[in-house]
Amino acid sequence: MSSTYHYGKMRFWEMFPGLLVWGTFSLALIFSFVKPLWVIVFIIVFDVLWLFRVLYFNIFILIAWVRYHRTTKVDWQKKLSERVCAYRIYHLIFLPTYKEPYDIVQSTLRSLRDNTYDNDRLMIILCGEQADVKNFAQVAQQAQAEFGSIFKKLYTTVHPQGLSDEIPGKGSNLHWAGQEMEKRLREDFPEVRDSQYVVSAFDIDSIAHPQYFSYLTYLYCTTEHPQRTSYQPVALFSNNIWTASAPVRVGAFGTTFWLFGELSRPERLWTFSSHSMPWTMLKDVGFWQRDIVSEDSRIFMQAFLHYHGDYRVTPVFLPVSMDAVSGKTYWESLKGLYVQMRRWAWGVEHLPYLIDGFRNDPLIPWRKKITYVFNHIEGMFTWATAPILMFVLGWLPLWLAKGQTNAIVQAAPFTLEELMQSAMVGILISAVVALTLLPRRPDRVGKHTWIVMLLQWALLPVSFIVFGSFPAIDAQTRLMLGKYLGFKVTKKERNEPLNAFHPK
Repeated sequence: MSSTYHYGKMRFWEMFPGLLVWGTFSLALIFSFVKPLWVIVFIIVFDVLWLFRVLYFNIFILIAWVRYHRTTKVDWQKKLSERVCAYRIYHLIFLPTYKEPYDIVQSTLRSLRDNTYDNDRLMIILCGEQADVKNFAQVAQQAQAEFGSIFKKLYTTVHPQGLSDEIPGKGSNLHWAGQEMEKRLREDFPEVRDSQYVVSAFDIDSIAHPQYFSYLTYLYCTTEHPQRTSYQPVALFSNNIWTASAPVRVGAFGTTFWLFGELSRPERLWTFSSHSMPWTMLKDVGFWQRDIVSEDSRIFMQAFLHYHGDYRVTPVFLPVSMDAVSGKTYWESLKGLYVQMRRWAWGVEHLPYLIDGFRNDPLIPWRKKITYVFNHIEGMFTWATAPILMFVLGWLPLWLAKGQTNAIVQAAPFTLEELMQSAMVGILISAVVALTLLPRRPDRVGKHTWIVMLLQWALLPVSFIVFGSFPAIDAQTRLMLGKYLGFKVTKKERNEPLNAFHPK
């Protein structure tokens, strides 16, 4: 079994990311008053390195974007028909739901029905919560009436309320559903081997690309050691993108671009949001951990530790589209975006889990251990600190050193301004790429919205701080103080017809 880590077991490593962040801010403030020249030099060097990082990162975004568009143009069902193994593969699609209305569930099930892969090879598992049992019973009944005869099977599970050693949320729901399905599959399909099942754990609003399961099956049949890898698609948040608020849109595309960059470098890649994985792996690790918030990325590390580092993530250059954060009011949508970003930033909880697992496993090479720990610490640290250092604290020593005749102090404002202008190239690339990822514009949305979609990127510096740094600092500070975060469901409200993959 894979390593199990519980909150509070390794307090130093829970505190370390927060201490690093607050230590950095404290030193920047102190030295801005004591040695402003030192801080000015540091900020210039930092901004130069960040500029190169932005340009470097955009190269990987463009590589992923090219592969994405090439992949969408291939007839994967036709290529799959040439593979004998394809006719033995079944897909288990877990859809955890809590208080969602039927129209959200219906849209997801329709997208699965309309996929190019054989419906008779798809098994759907609607995973409800006892805390929402009345609504879920109605939703499940409607789903069974409309789709029960379409798929191979449409199962429902109900996660009991108040179980010990759990955090109520998606992870604990999936853990219960996984255990239930292990028993049901053994009873219903004793002739099917575990290696013939591929699992997709989707958010309930996930709309898979029409060729997703054909391509996923093709990868499963052609990838070396297919049961030692998870499969990560491109995560779009575009189901309702045309009516989302501008900061939400910037945040949604920012997340997609981050994932684009990771997909181009699979050696860095963890699973995120909706993705797929082998059923054999899930059984080996005991299913999803039920007492954490970030189960989507934790399940990868569970497998990585269980197989002593012999596990990886295979990029799937086809999209799964989900809802961008929404609310009844503009303020409610911004609040929802902050909560969502803080939940994703709570992935910092993986650090003590990694340390604990690595120290107890001598079979994992030290190089892999160091790489994973460093990447995780550096990623969380940069997320929390970089925007504030560049856009806020970076200007404080300049103000305090005003009037000094030192050449570096005199030239610093112009140098920083030039660096910021150069970084605009990265923003421009992001804006153009974002336009190519948009679904068709709804008829009721004005044509002028195209201009807004471009101009909204001027919000990026503010969005970086308010919906980037702040939620990351919030999450790391909570972990540092032992104020552990619970799971909060992202609200899903649609007020437009769904056309996630219709042509623009």
